[in-house]
Amino acid sequence: MEHFEEKGSHAARKKGGLVTMPFIFANEICEKLAVVGFGANMISYLTTQLHMPLTKAANTLTNVAGTASLTPLLGAFIADAYVGRFWTITVASVIYQIGMICLTVSAVLPQLRPPPCNHGQVCEEADGGQLAIMYVSLLLGALGSGGIRPCVVSFGADQFDENDEKQTTKTWNYFNWYYFAMGASILVAVTVLVYIQDNIGWGLGLGIPTIAMFLSVIAFLIGYPLYRHLDPAGSPFTRLIQVAVAAYKKRKLSMVSDPRMLYQNDELDGPISLGGKLLHTKHMKFLDKAAIVTEEDNLKAPNLWRINTVHRVEELKSIIRMGPIWGSGILLITAYAQQSTFSLQQAKTMDRHLTKSFEIPAGSMSVFTIVTMLTTIALYDRIFIKVARKFTGLDRGITFLHRMGIGFVISVFATLVAGFVEVKRKKAAFAHGLVDHPHDIIPISVFWLVPQYALHGMAEAFMSIGHLEFFYDQAPESMRSTAAALFWTSISAGNYVSTLLVSLVHKYSAGPNGSNWLPDNNLNKGKLEYFYWLITLLQVVNLIYYLFCAKMYTFKPIQIVKKEGAESGENQVELANKA
Repeated sequence: MEHFEEKGSHAARKKGGLVTMPFIFANEICEKLAVVGFGANMISYLTTQLHMPLTKAANTLTNVAGTASLTPLLGAFIADAYVGRFWTITVASVIYQIGMICLTVSAVLPQLRPPPCNHGQVCEEADGGQLAIMYVSLLLGALGSGGIRPCVVSFGADQFDENDEKQTTKTWNYFNWYYFAMGASILVAVTVLVYIQDNIGWGLGLGIPTIAMFLSVIAFLIGYPLYRHLDPAGSPFTRLIQVAVAAYKKRKLSMVSDPRMLYQNDELDGPISLGGKLLHTKHMKFLDKAAIVTEEDNLKAPNLWRINTVHRVEELKSIIRMGPIWGSGILLITAYAQQSTFSLQQAKTMDRHLTKSFEIPAGSMSVFTIVTMLTTIALYDRIFIKVARKFTGLDRGITFLHRMGIGFVISVFATLVAGFVEVKRKKAAFAHGLVDHPHDIIPISVFWLVPQYALHGMAEAFMSIGHLEFFYDQAPESMRSTAAALFWTSISAGNYVSTLLVSLVHKYSAGPNGSNWLPDNNLNKGKLEYFYWLITLLQVVNLIYYLFCAKMYTFKPIQIVKKEGAESGENQVELANKA
């Protein structure tokens, strides 16, 4: 194994490193610009250009968003099992590109959308053919993002070899930069592109992201000779199922007294443990039975549905251990999701003037979230890590579990503050006799909403990047695309929980005289602050749950063959919370 690992690692380590970052970030920035530039204002396109009813348009987009959140699991599976991350990203980008071209062409050619209608006219809805082009475009987009989302972040992190002493840049630096680049391109999309789409035209507004996507594919392909390519190591899901089946088949066997008697096969595990072999842990002993050797087992050609190595058993244990912490991230996204719904509705009723003539669009309030997130990441990377390092002695300042915890605490304050701001907004409405006038502007500045938007941005800088680091670091190395897909599914679950929570509160808070915490058409008569405080309470419970999970969490121990260690014949063991 040592010989194999040295040889395999040496071949893989000639490439990668900082030199690949411009190509990967160019791809990520253009891709995010394209995706957000398309998505941020798509509801306006469907309602104003295709004359779709609002509820139908909203449902179309949520269905597409739901699909786009599940396709990363498929993309990750293909990347990890069959073709590797580079080709998955390339093919997925091309699929996405085709979808964007279709939609842009339909925005430019008048015959591909219904005729424009003047005020007072009944608008003609898009016909079947026109809708088909739109659905195919959006579906291709969902499929494309399924290949791009889970693989780009892992592919970038693959370029840094954590075991190489000469390499100064660490993966946790990369995750900060990745999120920063992503945030910066989103900022451009929600300001510049949305302005172009609303005020200049959809052809140009959709054409710019389409060209950006094309450039991203070119930039990514140019870097091909420089990348460090890790070969796909077979289906990770099949391996996890094999361990479970083998453990079930041997459930009646008594456990061996010494874990060193469990099955090991360095040659078999070679391709899936280039960065180091996972070592036996004491938890979940029932799974260890999959590695008990019996007389029926042929060790020269092992049947993996009957016997598995300790490394493979530990892969399954790692994934199971990550589950509770994966779940803790869902509620933060639920809290975050309110910005694009209720916080936006609040902003619409408030005075948004910066100057007499310029008014901030309500949809652009998320700029405050993104700017705060970017500022927090920059300060974290440049100042906070250096200060924290002096106290903790850790290279990355604080562990990703601490980083996530800080994010959870900030998020609790975000929804708490939001409730008090809503009380103030309603008092202003009452004082000026505007409670029964939902469409009138209340003379209170929209900047009262900035604290809650900013706190959400700060929470995301801590929690979401910490979550991403956690998945990449703690997942078995052959399942890193799958781990990144888990990050996206937690975001998807958070949005679904938000929908469920809003529906339940709307249903059960309805009073006999038509009162409701979340009224359909007059926010001034609602009790939105109670809803915000309900989320605050849920987040406090979630924080306690998270602290318990983090305290109980076991880091995966890896046996690493360092170059000096290899020469002296020693294997060095270290926990994979390596800072």
